[in-house]
This record gives sequence, C-alpha cells and structure tokens, in this order.
Amino acid sequence: MSEDFRHWMRQTQAECETSLARFLPDEKTIPQQLHAAMRYATLDGGKRVRPLLVHAAGQLFDAPVDLLSRAAAAVEMIHAYSLVHDDMPCMDDDALRRGKPTVHIKYDEATALLVGDALQAQAFLVLSEGVDGDASNRLAMMRLLATAAGSVGMCGGQAIDLASVGIALDREQLEQMHRLKTGALLRASVLLGAMSGKTLSPQESKALDQYAAAIGLAFQVVDDVLDATADSATLGKTAGKDAADNKPTFVSLMGLDASRALATQLCHDAHAALADFGEKARLLHELADLIVQRQA
Repeated sequence: MSEDFRHWMRQTQAECETSLARFLPDEKTIPQQLHAAMRYATLDGGKRVRPLLVHAAGQLFDAPVDLLSRAAAAVEMIHAYSLVHDDMPCMDDDALRRGKPTVHIKYDEATALLVGDALQAQAFLVLSEGVDGDASNRLAMMRLLATAAGSVGMCGGQAIDLASVGIALDREQLEQMHRLKTGALLRASVLLGAMSGKTLSPQESKALDQYAAAIGLAFQVVDDVLDATADSATLGKTAGKDAADNKPTFVSLMGLDASRALATQLCHDAHAALADFGEKARLLHELADLIVQRQA
C-alpha cells in the first residue's frame, strides 16, 4: 500500500466515525439504553471496509461528500446490525466482536435484537435525508441497499449458512452462499459510492459489478483463511469458530494453499475489471490489495 493510500484510508475512517456518531441517535435520548447500545455496536471498531469502498467508488465520479458520507454510514449501519444479530445465541452464538463483548453479552438478548432492528431502519433514514439531488437516483440507491440486505442478499446468505452446518457444500454452492452473505453488501458499497456521483451507464455498472463480485468473494476467502490461522486477539473475534461449529468454508473445502491462491486470483480479477477507469480507480485498486493482504 502506498503512503498516500494509507493517509486517505485513515482520514476516511475518521470521517466515517464522525459521520456515524452524528447520524446515530444520542444516547441521552429516550430510550437511552437502546440508543447507547446502538452506538456501542457501531462506533469505535471495525476496519470500515464498506465505507472505504463507498468513498473510493464515489471519487470515480466526483460525488458530493455529504451524500457519500450518508451512503457510507447507511451501509455500515446495515453491516453493524448484521453482526449484532449474527452473534446472538440463536445464530452463531459468539461473545466477542471487534475486541469487546458482543451486544447481547454487554446488554441482553432483547436489546441486541432491537439494536439490529433499529440500525436497519436508521440506515434508510440517513440515506433518505440530507443533500439535494436526483430523487430517482436516490430511490435507486435505497432500493439497491434494501435488496443487498434482504432475502436475496445478506439475509438470504445467512439463511443458507445456517442451513448448511454439517453439510458438505461444493465450490459452486459455497461461492453462491458467500456472494449473498458477504458479497452483496460489498457490491452495494461500491455501487452506492458510484451512484452518489451519477446515474451509471450499463458499461460502468458492469465493470463495477465485476470488481465488486471479485473482492466480495475474496473477502470471504481471506476471512476463512484467517479464521483457520489467526488467534482471537488478532481477529477481535473468536478464532476457529467455523471449524468448531462444523461450517463449510473455503479452507475446509479446498485447503489453505488453494484458498490463498483463489484469493490472489480474485484480486487479479478485480484489478482487471477496473481497466477502463484508469488512474481515477487507484483507490479501488489499493482496496482490493488491502482486502486480500489483510491480517485481521
């Protein structure tokens, strides 16, 4: 990674934290515990990969900063809600997230359930308000996020994941599950950023779709590798949990070396998809490398 990219990443992560703090309800507002728990789940943690993708894609088309901030906050709220629900006893039953107790441990299960519900609603509220602009494009952005988060996106992938415990999926089935569970929201991040700047042409949408599909799958492949090789302190969540829960992963299907090779190939595919955007896509190129080379 270049030093310029590192500087941009730190600035964008800090801006995202500021925007999230501004767009989330104040914890002094009734009901205080729910609002405090929403902030606990969302602030002060995470790599902010999805907001980084929003901002990087937005720079392709000189998108207004306020709309980018709203789109980035909205997609991160959806992501945070999914983690809160994913950690609950009825789902993956985990006690550690981003290096701190999960929401149902810190508070209680009912609060965790409501936190997820409220964050999902808050995401669409944030995206619907604020800057002026093309109303039809803003509606398309909300539709995109809703689709990515719903039953044919992230929630659908999670449902397949839960139904696949102890089942030997083939590679095609495993990739389909993760294109929904992980990839759908990463794809939405890229497209939301780009759509913040303009209505995309079919060629632009196709290229960004190809990029997002590659990094979305690469993200999950690397996640599976890290779950099998890193410790809990490094990951900020319970390491080795997929194997302990008998879940299908790329590592269990292909082995470590083949999984690492697949992540590298997907990174090459992501770079190739951006060819027509030239130097303006530099940040997206570096984010692809970051996703594949990350250690946590």
